[in-house]
Parts: sequence; structure tokens; C-alpha cells
Amino acid sequence: MPAIRFLTLTSLLALTLGTAAGQVQTAPPADAKARMDTVVQRLGTAFMKQPGRVGLSIGILRNGQSYFYNFGTVEKGKAQVATQNTVYEIGSISKTFTSLLLAHAVLEKRVNLNDDIRKYLPGAYPNLAFGGQPIKLVHLANTTSRLPDNLPENLFRRANPDSVAFLAVKNMRGYTKQNFLADLHQARLDTVPGLLPRHSNVATQLLAYILESVYKTSCADLLARYINQPLHLAGPTGTGPKATGYDGKGTAMPNITIETALAAGGLRYTPADLVKYLQYQLAESDKAVVLAHQPTWGQLDEQAIGFNWNLEKTVDSKRTLQHSGGTFGYASYCELYPELKYGIVLLANESDENTQGSLGATAEQIKEALYGVPPALQALRQALAASNYDHAPDVVAAVKKKHPELHLTEDYVNTWGYRELRQGQPQRALALFQLNVSLFPKGWNTYDSLAETYESTGAKPQAIENYRRSLTLNPKNDNAVAHLRKLGAL
Repeated sequence: MPAIRFLTLTSLLALTLGTAAGQVQTAPPADAKARMDTVVQRLGTAFMKQPGRVGLSIGILRNGQSYFYNFGTVEKGKAQVATQNTVYEIGSISKTFTSLLLAHAVLEKRVNLNDDIRKYLPGAYPNLAFGGQPIKLVHLANTTSRLPDNLPENLFRRANPDSVAFLAVKNMRGYTKQNFLADLHQARLDTVPGLLPRHSNVATQLLAYILESVYKTSCADLLARYINQPLHLAGPTGTGPKATGYDGKGTAMPNITIETALAAGGLRYTPADLVKYLQYQLAESDKAVVLAHQPTWGQLDEQAIGFNWNLEKTVDSKRTLQHSGGTFGYASYCELYPELKYGIVLLANESDENTQGSLGATAEQIKEALYGVPPALQALRQALAASNYDHAPDVVAAVKKKHPELHLTEDYVNTWGYRELRQGQPQRALALFQLNVSLFPKGWNTYDSLAETYESTGAKPQAIENYRRSLTLNPKNDNAVAHLRKLGAL
């Protein structure tokens, strides 16, 4: 299946580069600045040419300097371009804020990461354990709690998809902490906590309630105390226009204003706010930030998760942190490169199934255009092309001898494979997915992606074989189950 950074979509969409200008908000003179302007204007315009797009704001932090670029409009039918002070919903990037509050609580010795979460809940919750293993606080922050995505579960399964957003907001309007805790009794775990990541808004909502109980104050007060006030963030009271969010069909979507949902995905900030937040994260001078950046699941050499940050190494072995988000009408993406002193955030006031992936792809292309293709990657691309992508594992081994810094993660190769597939290169994609299986033979997603590619090329027996391998490695892989059923081979 498409590359997963466990919480959200990644850079799956190859963009066609455009050539028009966006609106630049800051303009310190320098050749490097002029080059960056050209790059971001071209790629931002390319993003806006995709179907359904409404508006886009990009904030970049580079060597301590902030830069802002804006495209489109804050509201359909109005020629009003966003500014660095325009307010957007930031989706699941909110989770990194809530998890940072947990890091402060740990350093203040108010909680322990290995605490059973039931220690902080009223009444008995025998359902919040699996096989005798309880959900711990750390599992709420690294996405491995196995709690459902939302409560109540499957509430709108039979609703018209176009109505779900409005029904959800209406339902949440009277949904209190007491309702949440009551519904939490019905949650069922499907495996041992800490084993496998899964996106869960419930986990972060529960974390916020636990922190409120520990500190005897609201999550909003904690955000103000530990983040908004120290960093001078304007938040939803920003002086700029409030961007109106839309779905992929151009329908204006309701905002998430329900307090119970804010901690998991409903926080609202401006591009200027988020660039300050990225600067704070990049500095790593606060012990809470350092703790939040430590892997608590997985390994940095492959894929890891800290306090809701997705952590990995780049193709030239540089550390990177990433998160993305989406609400009913907004999409967001941010990534950090501490060794480069570089960070970027992209905010869109339109959300469909491809928006987050497109934002991630745009961010990747901006970074590559600014810093160039790493020599190790350039050598690998040339060697694979020269060999027509045959014997890819041998090609990688040969390149690595000359460039020992070459670092390929499962996610990186998977994303690369899907990019080739979308560009009409199925044989290259197949070679890359086969390479990924050879590099990560225990990765269930590698077999799943290989199976999807075989299926798309009509190789049904090979598709079935690899879906089954994926399902053996991860019995919770619903994608493999669905495709095996479709192929009549379940």
C-alpha cells in the first residue's frame, strides 16, 4: 500500500513544475533568497494547478531566517490572498503540541511514561489492556495504543459521505468529557499496546484529559503556559483573515471548535506561529523538546516515532522529523532537518484524499531544489537508470561502497516506487518494490506494495502471493484482506 508514516499520508504525488509567481511576504535581499523565491513560487503554483485547490501558505525557516509565501485565496470567490497571519486549522500537527505537554509533565516528574493510563482514569477499564499488557502513557504519544481513531466508533458508517463532516460537528457539539469516558469503556484493542502504530485521535484526546487531571487545569491553559505564551504565538486570535476550509468538491466545511477535539486535531495557528514553533523545535534547547524527539517506537535507521513526531534519516543520513494533518476542510504538512537548520510548513484550506500527500511532495521538492540532490542519491539514480533498474539490490550495494552515507528506509523506497508508478513506469516501480522486499524482508508494507503493483500489471498469482506474505507479517493489514477478497483468494 502507499508509503505510511504511520500517522498520515506521505509524499506520494509527483508534481508537475509550474512557472508563475505567488505573493512573497518578506524580502531580505540575497542571491539565495532570490533563488528560493523562484523555487517556491514555481512549486507553489504547480500545487495550485491541481484540481480543487483553493489556497496555500508556505513558511520556511532557514538558518534562523523566516520566509513566507502565499497562493490562491482565503475564500472561494474572493481575490484575497492569505498572509503569514492567516489562521488555519492544523489538523494532526496538533498532536505534537499535546505530546510536548506530556514531555513537560515527565520532566516535572508529575507522570512516568511507563504508567498504566488507568492510574489516571476514574473507575475500572479492563478493556484498556490486551493479553495482560496495559496501555501506557508512552503509547498515547507514539501512536501504538491501538485505541480506535474516534469515539463513538462507526457512528456515521451509513451516512452520505458529503454529510459526515456536518453530522460529526453537530454530534460533537454536546459531547463532553463524561461522554468520552463513557464511550471509552466500549473501546476494544486488537493487539498488544506498543506493538504497532495506528492513527488515533482518541489516544491524544485521552492524553489531554489525563494531563488536565494531573495539572488540575484545562488543556487550553497548559498550551498557553508551556507553548503559546513563551513562544508568543497568536493562535486563533491572529490578526489576519481566517481561511475558509473546503472539501475536494469545493463545499465549505465546518470548523472544529469543539474543545474535546482540539488537542487531537483542531488547533488553529497562523503560518507565522508555526514557523516560530519550528524554530523552537529545531533549536532543541528545551529539555522537553529533546525528550519529545527521542524515538519511543522503532529505530531511527529505519522508521521511528517520538512524541507524535515521525522520525527517520534522509537518504544521506541526516535526521528528519515530520508530521502532517487534515481536517474536514484543511490540510497541513511540516518537516524539520536539525542538521541543516531548516524547517518548512505548508497549510492549505482545502482537503481531499491527495492534499496531504501533495503538500509533502511539494516540501520534498523545495528542499531538494534548495539543497541539491545528495551525491549518494544522484549516484544511485544514475546507476539504476544505466542498468534499466535490473538487479537493483546489486546496484545499491555497489553505490553504497562509494557512498557509505547512502541510507534507504522502507518508507523512502516505497514512496519512490509509487512515484514511478504514478508517472507511468510500472517496471521501474516493480523493481523498486522488489528492492524494498530484499532490504526489509520483515516489513509487511513492502510486500503489500509489491502485491499492489503486481495486481496493477495483471500478475494475479504474484499479487496473491505477496498479499498473503504481508498478511502473515501483519494480520491487521486490512488492505491485504480487501484485495485478497477482491481477487477471490481470501
